[in-house]
Amino acid sequence: MKNFAYNKALDLLNKVATPTGFLASAENTTNYLRVWARDGVICGLAALASGDKFLIQTFKKTLETLANNQHKNGTIPSNVFNDGVHNEVSYGGLAGRVDAVTWFIIGVCQYTIHTNDLEFLEKHKANIEKCLSLLEAWEFNNKHLLYVPLSGNWADEYITDGYVLYDQLLRVWALKSYNYFQKKESISDKIDKIVYQIETNFMPKADGEKYHQKAYDAIVFNDFMPCSFSPSGYKTQYDAFANSLVLLLDIGSKEFQNKIIEFSVSLASETSLGLLPAFWPPVFSNDEDWNLLKNNCKYEFRNFPYEFHNGGSWPMVNGFFGLALFSKDKSKEAEVILDNLNEANAIENYSFYENFNTNTKAPNGVSNCAWSAAATIVVHQSLYTNFKIVF
Repeated sequence: MKNFAYNKALDLLNKVATPTGFLASAENTTNYLRVWARDGVICGLAALASGDKFLIQTFKKTLETLANNQHKNGTIPSNVFNDGVHNEVSYGGLAGRVDAVTWFIIGVCQYTIHTNDLEFLEKHKANIEKCLSLLEAWEFNNKHLLYVPLSGNWADEYITDGYVLYDQLLRVWALKSYNYFQKKESISDKIDKIVYQIETNFMPKADGEKYHQKAYDAIVFNDFMPCSFSPSGYKTQYDAFANSLVLLLDIGSKEFQNKIIEFSVSLASETSLGLLPAFWPPVFSNDEDWNLLKNNCKYEFRNFPYEFHNGGSWPMVNGFFGLALFSKDKSKEAEVILDNLNEANAIENYSFYENFNTNTKAPNGVSNCAWSAAATIVVHQSLYTNFKIVF
């Protein structure tokens, strides 16, 4: 089953490989027939994991497409459509996408780490430096945490805004990836300051001056870091992607990391799919944040309870959870996630759906979704070969 699922995932990545990079899906769905920053880099990590030269070359093309369409102020495209005649660039929908910038830095650096193509990094240093400068500006108050607008990252129809945990962690990963080559004290110092602010503001009983002491004192912390806070207070939902990155980046005490692992493994085991929901618990119509959720969609509302970002289960997110478990010497638990991930991806003859209803197991979103396939590849190769993503 594992090898068959792995080969099916590779087949899908080959289907979405184009001369300008990885498309988000092999389905003929307009918005997915584009090279996306975050989707493309996650597919690129899978390409590196596979060792397939054609797929690795497609990753390189993905990064070049993003770099060639970088805005003059440093913004990396959310997505690019290019059919050889027309070139259409989007930097976001209802809001710009902050994580496109960090994923691009991660992509260029991870590609270079694994291929040793130092010329490629040198070629794109100016692009990266623009990105880093822009990220500094997006702090607004120069206190080391990014301020992210509602709809400003992959969870673009969810309720997180302000100091969003996921985006702070991606920035740490991006800086670490770049400093793998640069080895600058100034970058190391910046990483330390961001990590300090994450631990101070997102962990219970933390020392240090808080961004929002009143809001911090008002919440009851659980065995994970909350998803975001802003001037209006904290949003305390569990963010599976962010807390997986906490583990991968080794942030917080070992005791607290173990609590995250225990909570996450327990939550996954209690769901019908045996996978983690992206955010938990769901927001319901009688909850305070329902109107915020209901109105945050450009086209149709999709965030019904247990679906999409509102408690839906995403293979891509569970891929990072599998990597996090493996990084903490939890190989058996990671294998369970991989098995459940493969089982979900196999629904309807390996349709690789975007996400699933956590309650009913019904597939949601677009089928033949490339980063759902990428999740299988990176976890499989991490478990059964010597492949390691550098965090």
